[in-house]
Amino acid sequence: MVRPKKHFGQHFLKSKGVVEKIVSVLDIDGGSVVLEIGAGTGVLTEELLKKNPKKLIAVEVDRELIPLLEEKFGKYPNFELINKDATELSFCQFCQRLKLVGNLPYNVASLIVLNTVFSKDCVERAVYMVQKEVAERLTLKGKPSWLGIFVNTFFDSQYLTSVPPRFFFPPPKVVSAVVKFTPKVNPPPFDLEDYKGFLEKLFSQPKKMLRKKFPPEVLRKAGISPDARVHQLALEEIWRLYETFKSLE
Repeated sequence: MVRPKKHFGQHFLKSKGVVEKIVSVLDIDGGSVVLEIGAGTGVLTEELLKKNPKKLIAVEVDRELIPLLEEKFGKYPNFELINKDATELSFCQFCQRLKLVGNLPYNVASLIVLNTVFSKDCVERAVYMVQKEVAERLTLKGKPSWLGIFVNTFFDSQYLTSVPPRFFFPPPKVVSAVVKFTPKVNPPPFDLEDYKGFLEKLFSQPKKMLRKKFPPEVLRKAGISPDARVHQLALEEIWRLYETFKSLE
Protein backbone atom coordinates (compact mmCIF):
# COMPACT_ATOMS: atom_id res chain seq x y z
CA MET A 1 0.00 0.00 0.00
CA VAL A 2 1.27 3.46 -0.95
CA ARG A 3 1.73 5.76 2.03
CA PRO A 4 1.10 9.46 1.26
CA LYS A 5 4.04 11.67 2.20
CA LYS A 6 3.32 14.79 4.22
CA HIS A 7 6.38 16.69 2.92
CA PHE A 8 5.04 16.34 -0.64
CA GLY A 9 1.60 17.53 0.46
CA GLN A 10 0.08 14.32 -0.92
CA HIS A 11 -3.68 13.75 -0.70
CA PHE A 12 -4.64 11.18 -3.32
CA LEU A 13 -7.96 11.75 -5.06
CA LYS A 14 -10.20 8.66 -4.89
CA SER A 15 -13.58 9.90 -6.16
CA LYS A 16 -14.34 8.55 -9.63
CA GLY A 17 -17.06 11.16 -10.11
CA VAL A 18 -14.69 14.06 -9.48
CA VAL A 19 -12.04 12.50 -11.72
CA GLU A 20 -14.56 12.14 -14.55
CA LYS A 21 -15.66 15.77 -14.09
CA ILE A 22 -12.07 17.01 -14.33
CA VAL A 23 -11.38 14.97 -17.46
CA SER A 24 -14.61 16.05 -19.18
CA VAL A 25 -13.83 19.73 -18.63
CA LEU A 26 -10.37 19.23 -20.12
CA ASP A 27 -12.08 18.31 -23.43
CA ILE A 28 -9.49 15.83 -24.71
CA ASP A 29 -9.47 14.62 -28.31
CA GLY A 30 -7.06 12.60 -30.48
CA GLY A 31 -4.87 15.63 -31.08
CA SER A 32 -4.52 16.69 -27.44
CA VAL A 33 -1.19 16.74 -25.63
CA VAL A 34 -1.89 16.58 -21.90
CA LEU A 35 0.52 17.32 -19.05
CA GLU A 36 -0.61 15.83 -15.74
CA ILE A 37 1.06 17.41 -12.72
CA GLY A 38 1.36 15.09 -9.75
CA ALA A 39 0.24 11.71 -11.11
CA GLY A 40 0.16 10.16 -7.63
CA THR A 41 -1.24 6.63 -7.75
CA GLY A 42 -2.62 7.11 -11.26
CA VAL A 43 -6.36 7.50 -10.58
CA LEU A 44 -6.62 10.58 -12.80
CA THR A 45 -3.98 9.22 -15.21
CA GLU A 46 -6.12 6.17 -15.94
CA GLU A 47 -9.16 8.27 -16.81
CA LEU A 48 -7.07 10.59 -19.00
CA LEU A 49 -5.73 7.64 -21.00
CA LYS A 50 -9.28 6.40 -21.64
CA LYS A 51 -9.75 9.54 -23.76
CA ASN A 52 -6.83 8.43 -25.95
CA PRO A 53 -4.95 11.74 -26.23
CA LYS A 54 -2.13 12.10 -28.73
CA LYS A 55 0.22 12.13 -25.73
CA LEU A 56 -0.08 12.11 -21.95
CA ILE A 57 2.97 13.32 -20.05
CA ALA A 58 2.69 12.53 -16.34
CA VAL A 59 4.98 14.35 -13.92
CA GLU A 60 5.56 12.88 -10.47
CA VAL A 61 8.19 14.09 -7.98
CA ASP A 62 7.91 11.08 -5.62
CA ARG A 63 10.43 8.44 -6.77
CA GLU A 64 8.64 5.71 -4.84
CA LEU A 65 5.53 6.12 -7.03
CA ILE A 66 7.41 5.78 -10.33
CA PRO A 67 7.52 1.92 -10.42
CA LEU A 68 3.78 1.79 -9.66
CA LEU A 69 2.96 4.22 -12.48
CA GLU A 70 5.29 2.45 -14.92
CA GLU A 71 3.68 -0.89 -14.13
CA LYS A 72 0.17 0.51 -14.61
CA PHE A 73 0.68 2.62 -17.71
CA GLY A 74 4.03 1.75 -19.31
CA LYS A 75 2.26 -0.34 -21.95
CA TYR A 76 0.53 2.71 -23.45
CA PRO A 77 2.50 4.08 -26.45
CA ASN A 78 1.13 7.59 -25.87
CA PHE A 79 2.22 7.69 -22.20
CA GLU A 80 5.40 9.34 -20.91
CA LEU A 81 6.44 9.49 -17.25
CA ILE A 82 8.78 12.13 -15.84
CA ASN A 83 10.22 11.95 -12.32
CA LYS A 84 10.72 15.68 -11.67
CA ASP A 85 9.43 18.60 -9.65
CA ALA A 86 6.77 20.35 -11.78
CA THR A 87 7.62 23.74 -10.25
CA GLU A 88 11.01 23.55 -11.96
CA LEU A 89 9.76 22.54 -15.42
CA SER A 90 9.25 24.76 -18.43
CA PHE A 91 5.85 23.58 -19.62
CA CYS A 92 6.35 24.88 -23.16
CA GLN A 93 9.21 22.43 -23.76
CA PHE A 94 6.62 19.67 -24.26
CA CYS A 95 4.24 21.18 -26.81
CA GLN A 96 2.99 24.47 -28.22
CA ARG A 97 -0.66 23.58 -27.48
CA LEU A 98 -0.79 21.95 -24.08
CA LYS A 99 -3.63 20.95 -21.77
CA LEU A 100 -2.59 21.03 -18.11
CA VAL A 101 -4.29 19.08 -15.36
CA GLY A 102 -3.56 17.98 -11.83
CA ASN A 103 -4.60 17.44 -8.25
CA LEU A 104 -2.00 19.93 -7.04
CA PRO A 105 -0.21 19.46 -3.70
CA TYR A 106 -1.30 22.31 -1.44
CA ASN A 107 2.27 23.32 -0.64
CA VAL A 108 3.22 24.04 -4.28
CA ALA A 109 -0.12 24.89 -5.90
CA SER A 110 0.61 28.63 -6.15
CA LEU A 111 4.02 27.98 -7.74
CA ILE A 112 2.48 25.70 -10.36
CA VAL A 113 -0.25 28.24 -11.15
CA LEU A 114 2.46 30.89 -11.48
CA ASN A 115 4.39 28.59 -13.83
CA THR A 116 1.18 28.17 -15.83
CA VAL A 117 0.89 31.92 -16.37
CA PHE A 118 4.51 32.18 -17.47
CA SER A 119 3.76 29.35 -19.94
CA LYS A 120 0.60 31.06 -21.23
CA ASP A 121 1.68 31.06 -24.88
CA CYS A 122 1.56 27.26 -25.05
CA VAL A 123 -1.34 26.55 -22.68
CA GLU A 124 -4.66 25.67 -24.31
CA ARG A 125 -6.40 25.25 -20.96
CA ALA A 126 -5.65 24.18 -17.39
CA VAL A 127 -7.85 22.34 -14.90
CA TYR A 128 -6.51 22.10 -11.35
CA MET A 129 -7.62 20.82 -7.97
CA VAL A 130 -6.50 23.22 -5.24
CA GLN A 131 -7.46 24.24 -1.71
CA LYS A 132 -10.88 25.97 -1.76
CA GLU A 133 -9.54 29.22 -0.29
CA VAL A 134 -6.86 29.32 -2.99
CA ALA A 135 -9.45 28.53 -5.68
CA GLU A 136 -11.58 31.47 -4.54
CA ARG A 137 -8.63 33.84 -4.73
CA LEU A 138 -7.55 32.54 -8.13
CA THR A 139 -11.05 33.09 -9.53
CA LEU A 140 -11.45 36.51 -7.85
CA LYS A 141 -14.25 35.28 -5.58
CA GLY A 142 -12.35 35.51 -2.31
CA LYS A 143 -9.97 37.96 -0.70
CA PRO A 144 -8.07 39.81 -3.48
CA SER A 145 -4.48 38.70 -4.00
CA TRP A 146 -1.69 39.65 -6.38
CA LEU A 147 -1.63 36.09 -7.78
CA GLY A 148 -5.37 36.13 -8.47
CA ILE A 149 -5.03 39.41 -10.38
CA PHE A 150 -1.94 38.11 -12.19
CA VAL A 151 -3.76 34.96 -13.35
CA ASN A 152 -6.93 36.77 -14.41
CA THR A 153 -5.00 39.33 -16.43
CA PHE A 154 -3.99 36.59 -18.87
CA PHE A 155 -6.61 33.85 -18.30
CA ASP A 156 -10.36 33.61 -17.91
CA SER A 157 -10.92 31.69 -14.67
CA GLN A 158 -13.83 29.54 -13.54
CA TYR A 159 -14.61 27.97 -10.16
CA LEU A 160 -16.13 24.62 -11.13
CA THR A 161 -16.94 22.64 -8.00
CA SER A 162 -16.07 22.14 -4.35
CA VAL A 163 -14.66 18.77 -3.26
CA PRO A 164 -15.05 17.58 0.36
CA PRO A 165 -12.17 15.99 2.30
CA ARG A 166 -13.73 12.50 2.24
CA PHE A 167 -12.94 12.21 -1.48
CA PHE A 168 -9.21 12.03 -0.72
CA PHE A 169 -6.78 9.67 1.00
CA PRO A 170 -5.79 10.78 3.53
CA PRO A 171 -8.61 13.33 3.98
CA PRO A 172 -7.17 16.87 4.13
CA LYS A 173 -8.28 19.25 6.87
CA VAL A 174 -9.76 21.67 4.34
CA VAL A 175 -12.23 21.61 1.44
CA SER A 176 -10.75 21.51 -2.06
CA ALA A 177 -12.05 22.90 -5.35
CA VAL A 178 -11.62 22.42 -9.09
CA VAL A 179 -10.75 25.50 -11.16
CA LYS A 180 -10.40 26.00 -14.90
CA PHE A 181 -8.18 28.52 -16.69
CA THR A 182 -8.55 29.42 -20.37
CA PRO A 183 -6.14 31.89 -22.04
CA LYS A 184 -7.68 35.27 -22.88
CA VAL A 185 -8.02 35.93 -26.60
CA ASN A 186 -6.50 39.43 -26.35
CA PRO A 187 -4.66 39.79 -23.04
CA PRO A 188 -2.85 43.04 -22.19
CA PRO A 189 0.68 43.09 -23.69
CA PHE A 190 2.37 43.39 -20.29
CA ASP A 191 5.87 42.20 -19.51
CA LEU A 192 5.22 39.28 -17.16
CA GLU A 193 8.10 39.76 -14.73
CA ASP A 194 7.64 43.52 -14.51
CA TYR A 195 3.87 43.26 -14.04
CA LYS A 196 4.29 40.55 -11.40
CA GLY A 197 6.68 42.78 -9.46
CA PHE A 198 4.24 45.69 -9.70
CA LEU A 199 1.39 43.57 -8.33
CA GLU A 200 3.47 42.20 -5.46
CA LYS A 201 4.31 45.76 -4.39
CA LEU A 202 0.73 46.93 -4.94
CA PHE A 203 -0.63 44.21 -2.65
CA SER A 204 1.97 44.69 0.07
CA GLN A 205 0.42 46.63 2.97
CA PRO A 206 -3.06 46.34 1.39
CA LYS A 207 -4.74 48.58 3.97
CA LYS A 208 -2.75 51.60 2.84
CA MET A 209 -4.56 54.17 0.72
CA LEU A 210 -3.21 54.39 -2.81
CA ARG A 211 -2.10 58.01 -2.30
CA LYS A 212 0.57 56.64 0.02
CA LYS A 213 1.82 54.33 -2.72
CA PHE A 214 1.62 56.44 -5.89
CA PRO A 215 2.28 60.07 -6.91
CA PRO A 216 -0.93 62.15 -7.34
CA GLU A 217 -0.30 62.47 -11.09
CA VAL A 218 -0.39 58.70 -11.60
CA LEU A 219 -3.72 58.31 -9.79
CA ARG A 220 -5.26 61.35 -11.47
CA LYS A 221 -4.27 60.20 -14.96
CA ALA A 222 -5.48 56.66 -14.21
CA GLY A 223 -8.79 58.04 -12.94
CA ILE A 224 -8.51 56.33 -9.56
CA SER A 225 -9.42 57.83 -6.19
CA PRO A 226 -6.36 58.52 -4.03
CA ASP A 227 -8.34 57.33 -1.00
CA ALA A 228 -9.02 53.90 -2.52
CA ARG A 229 -7.31 50.76 -1.28
CA VAL A 230 -6.10 47.97 -3.53
CA HIS A 231 -8.90 45.54 -2.63
CA GLN A 232 -11.45 48.10 -3.88
CA LEU A 233 -10.01 48.18 -7.41
CA ALA A 234 -11.54 46.29 -10.32
CA LEU A 235 -9.26 44.23 -12.56
CA GLU A 236 -9.41 46.80 -15.38
CA GLU A 237 -8.52 49.61 -12.94
CA ILE A 238 -5.39 47.72 -11.90
CA TRP A 239 -4.43 47.34 -15.57
CA ARG A 240 -4.96 51.08 -16.08
CA LEU A 241 -2.95 51.91 -12.98
CA TYR A 242 -0.06 49.75 -14.18
CA GLU A 243 -0.10 51.24 -17.69
CA THR A 244 -0.21 54.79 -16.30
CA PHE A 245 2.55 54.09 -13.80
CA LYS A 246 4.79 52.69 -16.56
CA SER A 247 4.07 55.60 -18.91
CA LEU A 248 5.13 58.15 -16.27
CA GLU A 249 8.24 56.36 -15.02
